[in-house]
Amino acid sequence: MAYSPQVEAFRTLHEAGCFVMPNPWDVGSARWLRGQGFKALASTSAGFAFTQGRADQDVPRDMMLAHLAELVEAVPDLPINADFENGYADTSDGVAANVKLCIATGVAGLSIEDATGRADEPLYPFDLAVARVRAARKAIDETGSGVVLTARAECFLTNHPDALNESARRIEAYAEAGADVLYAPGPKTPEQIARIVAAAGAKPVNALVYGDFGLTVTDIAALGVRRISIGGALARAAWAAFIEATRLISEKGSFAGFAGNGPSAPLNPFFTEDLKGRS
Repeated sequence: MAYSPQVEAFRTLHEAGCFVMPNPWDVGSARWLRGQGFKALASTSAGFAFTQGRADQDVPRDMMLAHLAELVEAVPDLPINADFENGYADTSDGVAANVKLCIATGVAGLSIEDATGRADEPLYPFDLAVARVRAARKAIDETGSGVVLTARAECFLTNHPDALNESARRIEAYAEAGADVLYAPGPKTPEQIARIVAAAGAKPVNALVYGDFGLTVTDIAALGVRRISIGGALARAAWAAFIEATRLISEKGSFAGFAGNGPSAPLNPFFTEDLKGRS
């Protein structure tokens, strides 16, 4: 079956090697990352939420769908992977319906988390979590789109008492349930990452690098990881500089937070030329 060029390209990227898939949060950051030669991009729920004056996990479904469509339109020649949180539904049927809405935005891939967003029960029960992945798989197959399904085990991020073992258990089950890519955000050591890769079997694994763990792309690729994303790390880096600069102004009357600023170049010339290519 023939898929869209973006889906075909995304599927091909997962066949061999290891690629970095950074996470823009608006049109400008998406165009800049495209200009740096990255072959695929992913949305960041946190990065986008901050632009809307909201906390992560507090973006309504329809607002997120509009954002995804905007990213797809911003870089129409690149695959976009959607950080689609928990599918914006608890039930399998709800996940399936929302996955189809997400696919309609033009994304080449999407991820479904097993975190509930509730403090009293941070992870969906194992059987329900697996059923939700199966429902997402079935929904994608029904569209005939070929969109790449990533299943996420959120054990580390929800402070599960046995995060590595439970992540491995869920990753193995999600692979069997039809996920194309497996993803357990949180592991930082080679041993932890290798355990997740092993649990996924022959299927590709996405590793999240949200800080400086002392590992390079080459190091992570050597562990068998096929895809590296960075979540909200770029957005947080931008916000960290913004927060520190404004703190210095408000508390000390100092503009020392601007010391590391460069001129608007290369932004102005880059966006001037980039816009010509879009027109």
